[in-house]
Amino acid sequence: MTIERATITIDPDYGSQIETWGPLVTVSAQVVQQGGREFLAAAQMMAEIRVLFRLRWIEGITVLDRVAYADRLHNIKEVRELGRREGLELMTVAAAL
Repeated sequence: MTIERATITIDPDYGSQIETWGPLVTVSAQVVQQGGREFLAAAQMMAEIRVLFRLRWIEGITVLDRVAYADRLHNIKEVRELGRREGLELMTVAAAL
């Protein structure tokens, strides 16, 4: 799995902000499928897939980052510390393709 972080740059031609995502770190992790649910959004059926990732301690991971895993992007909803900087649990949600 790869943890990605967004960076903001300024378009030199138009002066607008451009958000780009790049890899922060690639690590091994235990993947725990938490299940999913379906809901109606904007008159379309959507599926929500919740996945918990357990990994070694990495300083500075926040809910502003995201996880790329198995050809899918997962938005981090919660970051939990395991022990005293022994590991992390990342609770994520990925929209179905």
